Amino acid sequence: MIQSINSIPAFDIKQQYTSIAAEVNAAVLEVLASGRYIGGPVVEGFEQQFAAYHGVTECVACNSGTDALYLALRALEIGAGDEVITTPFTFFATTEVINAVGAKPVFVDIDATTFNLDVTQIAAAITPKTKAIIPVHLFGLPVDMTGLMAIAQSHNLAVIEDCAQSTGASWGGQKVGSIGHIGCFSFYPTKNLGGCGDGGAITTNDSAIASKLRVLREHGSKTRYIHEEIGVNSRLDAIQAVILQIKLRHLDIWNKKRQELATYYYQFLSQIPGIVPPQELLGGVGVWNQYTIRISGEGRNGASAQYRDWVRSQLQEKGVSSMLYYPRPLHLQPVYESLGYQPGQLPVSEQACHEVISLPMFPELTAEQQDQVIYALKDCLS
Repeated sequence: MIQSINSIPAFDIKQQYTSIAAEVNAAVLEVLASGRYIGGPVVEGFEQQFAAYHGVTECVACNSGTDALYLALRALEIGAGDEVITTPFTFFATTEVINAVGAKPVFVDIDATTFNLDVTQIAAAITPKTKAIIPVHLFGLPVDMTGLMAIAQSHNLAVIEDCAQSTGASWGGQKVGSIGHIGCFSFYPTKNLGGCGDGGAITTNDSAIASKLRVLREHGSKTRYIHEEIGVNSRLDAIQAVILQIKLRHLDIWNKKRQELATYYYQFLSQIPGIVPPQELLGGVGVWNQYTIRISGEGRNGASAQYRDWVRSQLQEKGVSSMLYYPRPLHLQPVYESLGYQPGQLPVSEQACHEVISLPMFPELTAEQQDQVIYALKDCLS
């Protein structure tokens, strides 16, 4: 049994800032001195760099990952009477925007090892009302986009990739966010590419969609005071853009460190009875925004949320913080009672909600800290 030496946070964004503080501070002060805080060359420069990083022709920055999804649905003219297939095991924003445009979310169960959409179940959920699929590259692990795109193309469905937790991940050598028709990103501070506030972006190779997105994010206006449709105010400010420009240059290095940490976690946690570590699908390269394990409860009459919560409390006592994503699947949320989903209908998602724990994962996590996490888990489950 290893004794806890220091408290280990689930994530630590202060260390990352410290490592680039001089560069960030100088750039922010330059923006402040410029007087150009909304739009302008700094934001446009970031959009160009982000598009180039993903190998697409267009990037439209906005004020959050939620707005990115909302604007994508609006640009594709998805609305009342339409259905959008997605996962029940994700943050609420993914489906909140579907309802916000007047459409209906349709849930498909997940794969037990990646926590992503089970692509083999998508076809059975398609109806004449289905207009789009929103795959979520959850925890930084890519969905099987080969299989998903084949289904989408055969049914003439749009694909909006939710890349909020997966900037830099790839499938088949291609960056997520460049495979579907539209990619949606979040720059919330704890993301792999995180700002110092809210922010988001949309990627596409369709110039017509990009043009519509730019109108929608500016109150439905191309020309000031001339409004062609109902839009929103959703802009990325220049201070966030310049910070993201700097961080984008470091992203691949930070993601590589996350991959090394994930490999080390798997090497040891896969040997501990009662722990089911996540795994990438063949063809995918993840970037591990979270490292989320399942506490299977083998030999303990099955796992339960209470047992999982006990494990979390024991880890905390040993100085190891953790996070819980997500305690209740979306199809069983009170707001979706009218959709008629019943407990047991999407069993893999429901089981995951009872078993998951997200362990400390950030590029600055040291080998000593990671060993402390591993030994604390082993001690809890022994």
